[in-house]
Amino acid sequence: MDKNDANVRIGISGSYGGMNLGDEAILAGIVSQLRASASAEITVFTRNVADTLARHAVDRAVPVRQLTRAEIVPEIRRLDVLVLGGGGILYDRDAEAYLREVFVAHELGVPVMLYAISAGPLVTASSMHAVRAALDRVQAITVRDRLALRLLEDVGVTRPIHLTADPALLLEPEPLPRDALLAEGVDFDRHLVGFSVREPGPAAPDIDPDEYYALLANAADFVVERYDADVVFVAMETTDVTHSHGVVAHMKNAERAEILRRRYSPGQVLDLLGRFDFAIGMRLHFLIFAALRGTPFMALPYASKVSGLLDDLGMDASPLGETGIGQLLARIDRSWDRRGEIRGTIEERIRGLRARAMRTNEHLLGLLQHAPARTTLDQIGVA
Repeated sequence: MDKNDANVRIGISGSYGGMNLGDEAILAGIVSQLRASASAEITVFTRNVADTLARHAVDRAVPVRQLTRAEIVPEIRRLDVLVLGGGGILYDRDAEAYLREVFVAHELGVPVMLYAISAGPLVTASSMHAVRAALDRVQAITVRDRLALRLLEDVGVTRPIHLTADPALLLEPEPLPRDALLAEGVDFDRHLVGFSVREPGPAAPDIDPDEYYALLANAADFVVERYDADVVFVAMETTDVTHSHGVVAHMKNAERAEILRRRYSPGQVLDLLGRFDFAIGMRLHFLIFAALRGTPFMALPYASKVSGLLDDLGMDASPLGETGIGQLLARIDRSWDRRGEIRGTIEERIRGLRARAMRTNEHLLGLLQHAPARTTLDQIGVA
């Protein structure tokens, strides 16, 4: 669609710019839903303009973190609606940074919608105040899990909050050539178990790298020795490669481990997850991709957003910091034996989650219908 033909201008702000495959899957889900239902000019506020324009079917990209507040004002003023999200972007260190554009929109009278976000940890007074002040003036709030809904209520948000689901649940697989994986050392003649690790950081403040390197190395060795499987470490973010090496360095059977180093799209990684017999992971979207492909998995929850997914899928798991090596190996063994049962549970629940994910776009279309100026139902071109 030529942007000059668009009837409504939508801005999307979040953690975008090619740093994390999960975030890019979220943006792909949002954009695909919009393109299927509305005639719109889509602007993405991103860390990397070139990456966003290359990956996604959007009309414009703005280097939001490079611009001053004064420079961002005209970009917000031109919008009919500002969308914040999705993803887990409201946490102590960065909540105020992500909310800057929301406060500008409030001052300019531009409607705002929060799109399937999650939240936490939120414990500092300044971040909780910013979240309350920003969200109590937005036109629509949707969250991707019940824990986020409860947390926003607990910090004092009084606007109605609607439970939907992660937009990445709407992603479709993109073929990943077998030759590309063979070149990375993946042996398809063995059982394959995918692993996902992540870095410590503000969204996971309680992770001790040395402890979880040893924990996951023991888990990987157990998988190799008990099931005669190779383990494949999948990086959802660039830094995951470094931490995967940290785990492999602690393994006795390091020769049976491969770390994928090439750059793949979210759709290709989704395709890859369907080739594993089993998956063990920390990253939320690694687990979402496994669920979408019907691959049995065991999660290592480090944050409420992972626990929220497990709750939606009817799966139990102990937080990473409360799991000892013996407990972890026992859980892996039980989960491996129950692969068929786990697959059935996932396939039953995932349909409902995908339906919930589609409802977020319906909330956005409803907001567009009531937005001021040129944004009427006929002009939106609702499909």
